Amino acid sequence: MNKKFDFVVKSISFDENYQPSDSTRLTTNFANLARGEHRQENLRNTLRMINNRFNDLANWDNPKGDRYSVELEIVSIDMDVEGKGNSFPIIEILKTNIIDRISGSKAEGIVGNNFSSYVRDYDFSILLAEHNKNKNSFSMPDDFGELHGKLFKCFLNSDAYKNNFKKLPVICLSVSSSKVYRRTGNQHPILGVEYEQNEFSSTDQYFEKMGLRVRYFMPPNSVAPFAFYFSGDLLNDYTNLELISTISTMETFQKIYRPEIYNANSEAGSSFQPSLNNQDFSLTRIVYDREERSRLATEQGKFTEEYFIKPYKALLEQWSANYAL
Repeated sequence: MNKKFDFVVKSISFDENYQPSDSTRLTTNFANLARGEHRQENLRNTLRMINNRFNDLANWDNPKGDRYSVELEIVSIDMDVEGKGNSFPIIEILKTNIIDRISGSKAEGIVGNNFSSYVRDYDFSILLAEHNKNKNSFSMPDDFGELHGKLFKCFLNSDAYKNNFKKLPVICLSVSSSKVYRRTGNQHPILGVEYEQNEFSSTDQYFEKMGLRVRYFMPPNSVAPFAFYFSGDLLNDYTNLELISTISTMETFQKIYRPEIYNANSEAGSSFQPSLNNQDFSLTRIVYDREERSRLATEQGKFTEEYFIKPYKALLEQWSANYAL
């Protein structure tokens, strides 16, 4: 079966007036910030942090540290499984745009950055939990992440992706608190010092199913490495300003959501194991409810099971079994 799914790409500006749509995953970084009585202050401070960090890294020909600003678009991808006009929100990512105040130009940055997926919520919060229920040791199903990975590859190879984006995505996430990362001698002027680890995390393995490799870098003036997921050549396919747009955006989110790691008061050493139990860190002035985010992940996994996995189970299984690039 060589069925082709229809993808629809939509975008909305992430600015101080942003309000999440009904189809947005509420656990998404940007959606969390846009709720509650402090929503506009949260958004304004977040964008200020992103711009300040961008200018900190892009410091050449930038004497006042205010040459650049970043505009963000939330990109939502809906998938029509049966071709009947009934779509499911399959992926949500961020696209950066770079404003140069001196030249007056606007350039595209990187697409990807943050990555949200209802199917991933289902895999980790429902499928994995069910697989390990009443077991003495943790394990993963043999086909864990296979469907999600193929759906992602299918989207990257679709006309919808190629018509909307010039380059392949880069996704930047927190490193795993269950792994030890060791500093190497490799250093990039923008990405910073490279780290390596001996064993992939479950997230690394999951993204590998999506066709994405991972490298870990700690950018200049950062305090911990980030995991960069990509499918091309991370160091050569993107300009310095494109890479800076991703670093400034995702470091800001991680300082808010994982301050124990990314807003720590001391930087990672030559051997580093991140910990959410670290007490030596600073809080941003941005309000965030981490417990709510964990609870919503399970709720959204159940939503995916009910409205996507179960209704289309036979069709998706047949498509996945026959899918090849």
